[in-house]
Amino acid sequence: MDVVDPSPLRRFVVAKRSITSIFDQLLDFVKDGFTFVDEVWRSDDLGQVAVEEQTLEMQSCATKLSTIREVLVRRHMKVAFFGRTSNGKSTVINAMLRDRVLPSGIGHTTNCFLRVEGTEADEAYLTTEASNERRSVSTVNQLAHALHMDPTLDSGSLVKVFWPKSRCALLRDDLVLMDSPGTDVTLQLDSWIDKFCLDADVFVLVGNAESTLMNTEKLFFHKVSERISKPNIFILHNRWDASVTEPEYIEEVRKQHLDRCVSFLAEELKVVGLEEAAGRIFFVSAKEVLSSRMQRAQGMPETGGALAEGFHDRLREFQMFERTFEEFISQSAVKTKFEQHTVRAWQITEAIKAVMDAINIASADRKICCLEEREEQRDQLDFVRGQINRLSDNVRERIKTLTDDVAAKVKKSEPTDQIRSLPVLVDEFRADFSPTQETLQLYKTVSTLLLHVEERMVGCLSHRCSVSVLRDIRDAQRHMIDSVRPLLSLSVQEQLSAPSTSFELTYDLGLAALCADFRENIEFQFSLGWTALVTRFIGAANAKRALCSSDSRLQVFTSQTKLQLFEAETEASTFKDEMVVSIATGLVYVTSRASMMVLVIGGVVCRSVGWRLIALSVSLYGLLYLYEKLTWTDASRERALKQQFVEHASQRLRAVVPVTSSACGQQVCKELSSTFSRLSQRVDLSEAELEGNIRQLSFRIQRLENIQRRSKAFRNRSTELETQLEAFSVQYLQGN
Repeated sequence: MDVVDPSPLRRFVVAKRSITSIFDQLLDFVKDGFTFVDEVWRSDDLGQVAVEEQTLEMQSCATKLSTIREVLVRRHMKVAFFGRTSNGKSTVINAMLRDRVLPSGIGHTTNCFLRVEGTEADEAYLTTEASNERRSVSTVNQLAHALHMDPTLDSGSLVKVFWPKSRCALLRDDLVLMDSPGTDVTLQLDSWIDKFCLDADVFVLVGNAESTLMNTEKLFFHKVSERISKPNIFILHNRWDASVTEPEYIEEVRKQHLDRCVSFLAEELKVVGLEEAAGRIFFVSAKEVLSSRMQRAQGMPETGGALAEGFHDRLREFQMFERTFEEFISQSAVKTKFEQHTVRAWQITEAIKAVMDAINIASADRKICCLEEREEQRDQLDFVRGQINRLSDNVRERIKTLTDDVAAKVKKSEPTDQIRSLPVLVDEFRADFSPTQETLQLYKTVSTLLLHVEERMVGCLSHRCSVSVLRDIRDAQRHMIDSVRPLLSLSVQEQLSAPSTSFELTYDLGLAALCADFRENIEFQFSLGWTALVTRFIGAANAKRALCSSDSRLQVFTSQTKLQLFEAETEASTFKDEMVVSIATGLVYVTSRASMMVLVIGGVVCRSVGWRLIALSVSLYGLLYLYEKLTWTDASRERALKQQFVEHASQRLRAVVPVTSSACGQQVCKELSSTFSRLSQRVDLSEAELEGNIRQLSFRIQRLENIQRRSKAFRNRSTELETQLEAFSVQYLQGN
């Protein structure tokens, strides 16, 4: 006769599974969101896209969800049974469980709170508050014995009884039944309520049909009503089978109990209305129901044994109580256990959406700034590249102009002043002089005369040209730096130095190489000699050519002279003629070619002026020769060497003037080109820095776009979870 319809308790189980699944998804979602927000917050290069408060809020949400989920896992539908001692509370529970789970009988059998819940284990066991040690309980008698033998248990203690779900279908649906000591054996009602009743979904007051509702029972539920808003209370009048002994008073007694209980629920406690109160009151016999169900479980007829008349009516009412109780507790438990958590989940999703919206907006703003900055960097890069190209052309022109100016300035200064002052520079030189070959070589080499002349000439050139040239170079370098500075980044500008002052214009005359072929002639030469006279009148170069060409003519003339003299002898013209010819013939063999020519000419003149005059002239000529010979000292040789060196060096310097001036110009060109090259390298560094900034900004923009996409995805996921919460609320919470 038992109802075989699916139990309404399954609704709680399904709702619990559904809300737990939603919270599992929400917890994973919040953990991923926390990782995302924390990663964004720690990305310092992105700016203030996320703040620490958002990270802490996400972490707080994850912690709250973890706590709620743990609570949900432990959530059960809880029914608390209260009543006076020996009213049959444990028997009612056993009847609902269809087995003798709790000890029951005459007297005070339950001396503490008993919490009965299902276990997946095959054997029953119990634990106490003092110890989590599992104590095996296979029969009711063992349980009763264990409870009475434990001296640590009092009325405020809790014993958890774990009964195999395989032996009781009711415990499979997350239902917890709480049995209690009698409300008439203790005054600690407040502590009972605070400790065991605040999370109860349904309260069942088990009364005795043979007596009326007592004040102790009313007092307890008044205290419950003060702590819990409109608790769900059922009243069972147990042992209603005793009413069959007085059938004529059954309806009157029933009405009396019903009126008192309706008044208590609707008017005193005000937990239900008058119309609903009667549906919370039942008249049953738990002992009969338990016996019937256990017989049926054993395969025996359920009506066997000593069952009083009207059993089926009492059984149907007990079944109605069970059905009503299951519906109420399922609806109440779903609402009380899950409604606040659902609201909290909504609040968390709203908070997460707010965080993601803030990150999305901040990343969008930061992205716009990065795009603008990248565009500025690109414009700056294009500007730098264009300016450096134009500046390169301008600098090349300026370097060429300055190079030509320096070359012209040096070229103008060398021949006009320096070569003209060469005799003075040479004359200033003082050193030990000796006509020996070794001494002359040291006198002329770079360590002496050549070094002195070159140092003085270079010093004069440096004094005349370097100051203005260096000023022009500094101006050109300063112009380059000022032109390049706007093209450099601030970091590179800090490394930009002033124009270098270490450059000096060097004048490498190469005098040693130029005078390498210098050959001095410090042998004695008579000033009135033929070579000296010719050189004096026609110049050294012309004299050399004339003497070379006259050498051959002299040989012919000598032969002709000898022939004429021989004819003169044979003719024996006069004594004077014979004497002149004799002298001339002797001198031809002992004098130089120039002296021979003078004697020949003198012989011709002798015929005209007379030999005495000639002899006097020759004597004077000889005295003059002797004087010059005696005065030809080392000082005279040194002066002759210096004079010859001046003439030789002057000719060579005039020949290398273009080369020297060009070399100076090249020095200037090299210095300025080197300066501009270094500046160009600085510009290259700035370009590389700009290119690096552009790449970094592009990468940052991609990251910001990715953050936007992920924040939108998190927001959409949050909306999906809200949809699931809304569906859960509509299905299980609204309208209950």
